[in-house]
Amino acid sequence: MRHERFNYKNLDEIKNKAKELGVYLPFAETTSILKEKLFVSHGVNWENRMGIAPMEGADSLPNGAPSELTTRRYVREAIGGSSVIWFEAISIVMEGRSSAHQLMLTEENLEEYKEFTEKIKEAGRKANGFAPYLIMQANHSGRYSNPDGKPAPLIAYRHPEYEKLRKADDSCIVTDDYLKGLEESFGEAALLAKKAGFDSVDIKSCHGYLLAELSSAYNRPGEYGGSYENRTRMLKNGIAAAKVYEDSDFKVTARIGIYDGFAYPYGFGVKEGEGNVPNLEEPIRLIRELKEDYQIDMVNLTMGNPYVSTHVTRPYDAGKYIPDEHPLFGIARMINGIGEVKKAVPDMIISASGPSYLRQYSDLLSAGAIEEGLCDHMLFGRMSFANPEFPKQIMETGRFDAKQVCVACGKCGDLIRAGKHTGCIVRDSATYLKYYREFQEENK
Repeated sequence: MRHERFNYKNLDEIKNKAKELGVYLPFAETTSILKEKLFVSHGVNWENRMGIAPMEGADSLPNGAPSELTTRRYVREAIGGSSVIWFEAISIVMEGRSSAHQLMLTEENLEEYKEFTEKIKEAGRKANGFAPYLIMQANHSGRYSNPDGKPAPLIAYRHPEYEKLRKADDSCIVTDDYLKGLEESFGEAALLAKKAGFDSVDIKSCHGYLLAELSSAYNRPGEYGGSYENRTRMLKNGIAAAKVYEDSDFKVTARIGIYDGFAYPYGFGVKEGEGNVPNLEEPIRLIRELKEDYQIDMVNLTMGNPYVSTHVTRPYDAGKYIPDEHPLFGIARMINGIGEVKKAVPDMIISASGPSYLRQYSDLLSAGAIEEGLCDHMLFGRMSFANPEFPKQIMETGRFDAKQVCVACGKCGDLIRAGKHTGCIVRDSATYLKYYREFQEENK
């Protein structure tokens, strides 16, 4: 299948294409529900139903602290009116850093992070009358660790699909002892996040990073592989370590990948003998347990792996490969899969992901998903790079500005995979086009 360009003149054409493909997309008539406040839990109320999804900028200082460019990104998002800013992956250990430019919070740079979060909150208060809710994403890059500018993978098990692009061998498999030590590192990261001024910490388990890879470690021996209980042990113990520091002003959450896009035994959210067809029995069980056993009030759900199954998590017009499905399949799979989990665990507050491919119609999809009970809130990733003021546009005019939306060109993905400072080269070209030109020169 060739790349499917977004050539729709109006919403009816998208609906007709979805009908032709046999997929369901829950479009609303208006975006009014996106303007509504959301009660999350005692002491946590979000000002609207729109937020920023984690998007790495690869622009930290060498010590892991935010740079001026990092601060610029997040201040712009706060001014833009999002109720929630779910931060990009912030490494909890040096060896788990995805690049020498990935954010990493430590005791040594804590004061810089305090200034960082206060600037963001103050920008939101000044522009909109409220500070956005800040969630720090605590992560270990695992297979994608690259702390010194060269791959240094730390993996849960051997994965043939992942290793087509990034080589690894048995020596890269982390030991159970290493994982046990890492559990406490998530607790330490939570304490630092609290001190730094974040409102919540996310114990990240998605997109092929270490905790997510463990969720599909069916063939790994020992305490962290094989059974469902073992494969989710690292995530749950990391959450338990973080919960020690939870109080009325600081919460623990998680970003969970509910479907990887690979057949058993190489993906979460599938069943043996069913190929790569989503089966959400285990993801639903996990979200229910996080709610009932760990008192997690909110999660963000996503799918896929941006390195290997990019079309699953970020349907696009053009990219590194041509998918064997139309992009609307990916949009439908994401929102309806998340909806399946929400309906099974209705008391969990769920932020959904991945609407940006639909451009100026992604607002109506988001509103429709909330109206139909498929989620409570929507996070926008690529859209936030292109136009961080999208929430303000909804609040003021009711719709996204078609001239400012993400065009799903995939170039921000090229930048982050190359370790370049990452943003939108189309809508923010004065800042980011030079980095893309560097990327092009290096890859001639």
